[in-house]
Amino acid sequence: MNQLLLSASVQERGAKRYTPAGLPALDLRLQSDSTVSQNGQPRKVSLELRAVVIGDLVSVVERFELGALATFAGFLAPARNGKGLVFHITELH
Repeated sequence: MNQLLLSASVQERGAKRYTPAGLPALDLRLQSDSTVSQNGQPRKVSLELRAVVIGDLVSVVERFELGALATFAGFLAPARNGKGLVFHITELH
């Protein structure tokens, strides 16, 4: 199963664009800083991740202030250029 739940802040937001199907889309760069448990030991994790929102959530996410923390849910897919992954956001929590 390909599901991701991530607490992150919006660091960059591209201009609203439209998919070939006419759906609104918004490219984001997210920053997540957290402490997780790995093998019973705390581990600090800091990461940046490219993300995209498509459809109805665009109107919500484009109003987020840069630096605003939110919890995003969705899935990972290969980037169109084949370099890296993109987090496709499908829900906000």
